[in-house]
Amino acid sequence: MLKDLEIIAVLPAKDIARASTFYRDVLGLEPADAMDEENLMYRCGKGTAFLLYKTDNAGTAKNTQMGWGTDNLEAEVEELRGRGVVFEEYDFPGLKTENGIATTPVGKAAWFLDSEGNILNLFQSR
Repeated sequence: MLKDLEIIAVLPAKDIARASTFYRDVLGLEPADAMDEENLMYRCGKGTAFLLYKTDNAGTAKNTQMGWGTDNLEAEVEELRGRGVVFEEYDFPGLKTENGIATTPVGKAAWFLDSEGNILNLFQSR
């Protein structure tokens, strides 16, 4: 039953106005729907979407919360850097970034934080 339903990522925001400004000015995204002043729905490619909602829990997750697939990771990283995004540097067993980009057996990835401390990701499959 669930396999046929639309899936939507859900991201927390402590300050919905600050988050909305970040998603608009830095990532170039506008909300498709404002359900109310504390819940903003964004639409992305191929029918995907995410909800940004107000909560004090924002920024507490220590894992990737949402990511975008791309065919040209380096170009996306450079575009976002030009908009002020700072990419995370990691050095864990099995995962090391160089200039913000990790190369893995399944592809390349880069991570950054939004204005609320959520960990976001760009990924390019091999």
